[in-house]
Amino acid sequence: MSGNLTWDIASGRILFFRRAFHEYSLRGRVALSQMPLSITAGLTAALVLLFFPETLGNPLFLTFLATQALLLILCFAVPWERLPFETFLVIPLLDFVSIALGREGGQESLTGISLLSVFPVIWLCASGVYPRTALLMSFLAPLGIIWVPLFIRGDVTGQDLAKSLLLPVMTLGIGVSVSVLTLSMVRQQRDLEEKDAQLRIALKDSKRQEGLLNSVLETVHLGVLAVDADGNDILMNRKQRANHRLAAPAGNSDPNESQLLVFQPDRTTEVPVESRPVRRAVNGENFTDNLVWLGSGSEQRAITTSARAMKDHDGTFAGSVIVFSDVTDLVNALAAKDDFVANVSHEFRTPLTSILGYVELLLDEGDELPESNVEPLQIIRRNAERLLGLVSDLLASRNGQLIVSPQAVDVAELVRASVSAALPRAAEANVDLRADTPARLDAHVDSARMSQVLDNLVSNAIKYSPNGGDVVVSLGSEGNHLVCRVSDTGMGMSEKDQGEVFTKFFRTGNVRNTSIPGVGLGLSISKAIVEAHGGTIQLRSALGHGTTFTVRVPV
Repeated sequence: MSGNLTWDIASGRILFFRRAFHEYSLRGRVALSQMPLSITAGLTAALVLLFFPETLGNPLFLTFLATQALLLILCFAVPWERLPFETFLVIPLLDFVSIALGREGGQESLTGISLLSVFPVIWLCASGVYPRTALLMSFLAPLGIIWVPLFIRGDVTGQDLAKSLLLPVMTLGIGVSVSVLTLSMVRQQRDLEEKDAQLRIALKDSKRQEGLLNSVLETVHLGVLAVDADGNDILMNRKQRANHRLAAPAGNSDPNESQLLVFQPDRTTEVPVESRPVRRAVNGENFTDNLVWLGSGSEQRAITTSARAMKDHDGTFAGSVIVFSDVTDLVNALAAKDDFVANVSHEFRTPLTSILGYVELLLDEGDELPESNVEPLQIIRRNAERLLGLVSDLLASRNGQLIVSPQAVDVAELVRASVSAALPRAAEANVDLRADTPARLDAHVDSARMSQVLDNLVSNAIKYSPNGGDVVVSLGSEGNHLVCRVSDTGMGMSEKDQGEVFTKFFRTGNVRNTSIPGVGLGLSISKAIVEAHGGTIQLRSALGHGTTFTVRVPV
């Protein structure tokens, strides 16, 4: 059935309201508010018909029943929405008149008809319209139902008036209670409406933000995957769906993580399932720039992956976000660069070997050579050997290998030799080069490798002091470490450049704008040599105020 009154067959209950009261139209609310009194009046008529049929002959009682029927019809028939809102209050006020007629017409057969005034009292006080007037009427209207007939009949005594006060006082109490509850409900409803409005605004903003986020994620050329704590996908953008299809084995359109084709940097060895980026992220790991290869054959792509864990407000792991960046072109370019460096280095070996061979032949004729030619030849041999070592280092760095052979060495003599060899260049650059060393300082190091580090640092200090200045090479010991510092008063470098200075082929911005020669390999090789000795190399620099490199190596 449809409408307000339905029958629930399963439970045998009458369901009066299928919707919340405030969801009905004003006409429906007026009719529903009148209906309890109308139903009670109908039951009263039935009782009178069964047990007191003579009361139906009383015109006042019949008027009561007729007015109740008429008021119910008016509730449905009058277009209350088109009238001023307070107009519907005329119905409960007329109910008091109707009840007064019913009380006078039926009090000989039925007692307590005046209690029906509770219904219009509740209606008035629950409406929330003119609350003070409603409370006043909740006392005066029931009082009038009782007192007016007494005054009309003229047999009024003080005792009669006092006895009739109970009902008005009772309805006043009911009116106060209903008013308080109504006021509370109105406030609650207002709060709920405000919260509902706020929630709607928040939902609208949330949908707008979600749309913006989806647009950004679908636009970027990075694969983005979000997973929950159990490893289930929460979000996957367009680029990551393409990566997923790329890594899928042939014939498997929806593989799981363990079935994907994920390879190590050698492009052939599969990454173990527990070491794969998504599995590591699900285990709560944070990592950056983890290189893997996805797919197979000519379509294989190099991907760097980074992950950050998500945590809830309690700090509990709630999932992770993994970012996949395609770096295939960069990896291929680096490989091509390494191949080029390796090929050039191989080509350097032959002429360098010839130079060293002829210098050795000349030095073997030491007795026949003028004394003034011996030292230059020794410098040529020394620098040719260093250049040959540099070529070997380039090849070794490409293969990830750099071997040192430590032995007991007087490092002070290595420093003095490096400074002595660089004096001609320092004089040409108008640089005052000097060494500050003890008479002897022994350490267990590879003499050729450490000379290479010293030569490179001294050479850089002179080269990057184009306007002259001072270069000091100091040597000392601190605890179980020897410490060598190469300080200059040259051009210096910015903080940004200091963070990249040990990167292969890096040259600072201000150097690239000058004619100072170099390829940016010396410092990266020097750092590798020092670290191969178990030591560290650090720098302190200020743009325009010079640079100091500090080498610390265990004795």
